[in-house]
Amino acid sequence: MDSSPVNWEALDALIIDFAKSENLIEDSSPPSSPSLSSSPSLSSSSYHSRLIIRQIRRSLEAGDVDAAIDLFRAHAPFVLEDHRLLFRLQKQKFIELLREGTTEDRGPAIDYLRTFLAPCALNAYPEAYEEFKHVLLAFIYDKDDQTSPVANEWAEKRRYEIAGLMSSVLRAHLHAYNPIFSMTLRYLISIHKGFCFRQGILSPISDLTERLLLEERDPPAIPQESLYEAQPFDEVDIQALAHAVELTRQGAIDSLRFAKGDLFQAFQNEICRMRLDAAMLDELVREYCIYRGIVESGSLIPSRVQTLSEPLKGNPLESGCYSTQDSSLDVDYSSAKWSNSETSATTDMSSMRGTDVELRYASDPANNLEDCSTSGSHQSENLRLLRNRSHVACERSKRKRWRGRHDELDHISDIHFNRCSKQEVSTAMQVASATISKAQQGVENINGEEKCEIVLGMKELASRGMAAEVLEEINALDPNFFAQNPVLLFQLKQVEFLKLVGLGDHSGALKVACSHLGPLAASDPNLLKPLKETLLSLLRPNEDALVTGLPLHALGTSLQVAFGKRLGIEEPQLVRIMKATLYTHTEWFKLQMCKDRFESLLRIDSLKENSTPVLTSLASSKSNTESCNLGSSQVTISSTTRLSDDGGSPNQASSRDVICDENAILKVMEFLALPRADAIHLLAQYNGNAETVIQQIFA
Repeated sequence: MDSSPVNWEALDALIIDFAKSENLIEDSSPPSSPSLSSSPSLSSSSYHSRLIIRQIRRSLEAGDVDAAIDLFRAHAPFVLEDHRLLFRLQKQKFIELLREGTTEDRGPAIDYLRTFLAPCALNAYPEAYEEFKHVLLAFIYDKDDQTSPVANEWAEKRRYEIAGLMSSVLRAHLHAYNPIFSMTLRYLISIHKGFCFRQGILSPISDLTERLLLEERDPPAIPQESLYEAQPFDEVDIQALAHAVELTRQGAIDSLRFAKGDLFQAFQNEICRMRLDAAMLDELVREYCIYRGIVESGSLIPSRVQTLSEPLKGNPLESGCYSTQDSSLDVDYSSAKWSNSETSATTDMSSMRGTDVELRYASDPANNLEDCSTSGSHQSENLRLLRNRSHVACERSKRKRWRGRHDELDHISDIHFNRCSKQEVSTAMQVASATISKAQQGVENINGEEKCEIVLGMKELASRGMAAEVLEEINALDPNFFAQNPVLLFQLKQVEFLKLVGLGDHSGALKVACSHLGPLAASDPNLLKPLKETLLSLLRPNEDALVTGLPLHALGTSLQVAFGKRLGIEEPQLVRIMKATLYTHTEWFKLQMCKDRFESLLRIDSLKENSTPVLTSLASSKSNTESCNLGSSQVTISSTTRLSDDGGSPNQASSRDVICDENAILKVMEFLALPRADAIHLLAQYNGNAETVIQQIFA
């Protein structure tokens, strides 16, 4: 199966938002992404509500109904005012009392039955009294009797069902939805599994997805009785919701009733019913954050020394390769994406701090890489290395500390770590100095920890447009790297060219083009067009050409991935998941022949945005693509497109296009309970006539 490229910067933003929302990292700034609901962004109050829900879930799953009721009374009294929910809680409490007592001692259970359960059963809902009489059989049948008529009441599975039901109700009423990334991951994995099953292909990430997305779902929340006679909903919304989260048509209608007709709120309610393994998700996020330099490793155990001739066994990330000398740094990292002004401000600040450290390094012979008697060229080389280290050290000092998940309510507190002192920069500077100085000895003598730091350093330099410095550092480490990665070399030379054009040094820019860009394009025809468009900058010199012409963060990421693999550092597991699921998402909606109604809400469109580092055009040009929108009156052109079993691109099985009206598609989907793709293909066989399709099926 193929995979789709991922916009790493968009993924960084979602991951950081997730980590902040779940309080996994020490950071005082609020999550940057707005919530999908109409409530405020995923703030501390939403986090507090999610903690309450988790504690209530744990109490009910452990059979401690009293503790759950106490939490309801303190934080969500509306639950106890709803007799339908209260009856279910009290019925479970009755079972727990029987479970705790002995056959001879049923007094507490009988008292609870008379005082609470029986009166509530009269007013809960029409079927409640029958359920009440049924649960009385628990007095007679033992809890270990698997054939009894109340075996389900005794089963511990019932605890999880009521815990899930209460969680669904609380999430919707408190607007305590999961962070956007968590919902996106649920949705993408769900589509991925359905796509692989439908196409009969083996998922390349099944080892991860089977453990990450659990089979069990929370029960749906119960619509209020007054909503059962609600106005009929648009069939477009019903079908969109049903097929997005695998509901029956009636299930989608009930979900819309509970959400009072709000399609997107209903979608959130349903997607949050899917359950993820929180511990596994946290580890995947932490691995990604370490790889990207967002958080510290928290480990001081270096991985074993390995060379390029000796393949790495395992991932250096697992052996704490991102550790630092000082794990007590309290610093700020507000976003994975910098605006131009933020980049400028950070560069100015880091330059000032770096200068101070460089002066102290230069004045201390013990800290110099070469002896004081070395030549002027060596001293110039040292100053260049020190300048590079100052940029790397300042970026390293911004890493957050991973605090992990603390679900106890008494752990909630405002954390303020937003200062980076000169001493902290100095400490990080010393670590970076030691790492880069060892790097000059060649990769054969570098252990896993230092390799990871070097790769992150190269990413940071490239993201700042310091192409010449990147080339020198990498050539010193691995002279053959750019021979095997000519496109990266071309991109870095593009940066050099544009910087010189921005400075007005046209002769220097042309020298770079003649010496490097021209020969590289001659050996790879795909680079000829970018070369021509790069040369156009000579006609329109612009000081901001480098900033607007090249996505430097994407270049830094490409360099990190390629050079990291060269040193034996694999991409995070989470990236594997995202690449595979984004690909199947695209292919799935090719089958559906429509646009995903929910991809913008879940930021899936931004994750797919192309941020290729190759300069393709200096002029701003946009191509408008027409897509099918489920909510509009449109037609769908079907040519019986089907995917090959290997998940590759679709091929045309028929040369005759059939125009299918959207109303006809919806009619077939509704009457035959078919997925959209099957409805379209049936219509294509009968010239788009829905009535003919239905008649043929029932004939």
